[in-house]
Amino acid sequence: MEKKQITKVNEMARAMESELVVPLRKAWNITRYKRAPRAIQIIKDEVIRHLKVPANKDIYIDPEVNEAIWARGIENPPRKIKLTVINHEGDDMAVDVLLFKE
Repeated sequence: MEKKQITKVNEMARAMESELVVPLRKAWNITRYKRAPRAIQIIKDEVIRHLKVPANKDIYIDPEVNEAIWARGIENPPRKIKLTVINHEGDDMAVDVLLFKE
């Protein structure tokens, strides 16, 4: 009989993945030339709020998300955006924010 090898799960490898729809309507309440940067800040705030991430933990926003926000210019970001958020268990690893793909 062959013995099955039991592998230990490395804590750094574990990650929690979730989908998040972020409403960006608050970005429309400020000056129109600041809407896209405000939308990026709203995404960071929502990730911190919904995933209960410490505020000092790094949040990595994928360039695809940034391009989706800025696609129509600084004055006209989307009203909402659907994201995939990956929260790594390690303290030194950043939270990844990716564009949702079906």
